[in-house]
Amino acid sequence: MNVENSEKDKIVLNDDERTTCEVWTRVMGYYKSTEQFNDGKKTETKERKPFEEPTRDK
Repeated sequence: MNVENSEKDKIVLNDDERTTCEVWTRVMGYYKSTEQFNDGKKTETKERKPFEEPTRDK
């Protein structure tokens, strides 16, 4: 599926219409807001690399 956005389709929000996005992550078997992380855990989270499973050729 190829989707192209034109200028007329873009949604523009003023600063007073924006809200904070709360990000949660799974830590040691439970979910926790990243806002509650200490400095070390915040740095560790930023340095994470997503796991990519290699594909097999058929």
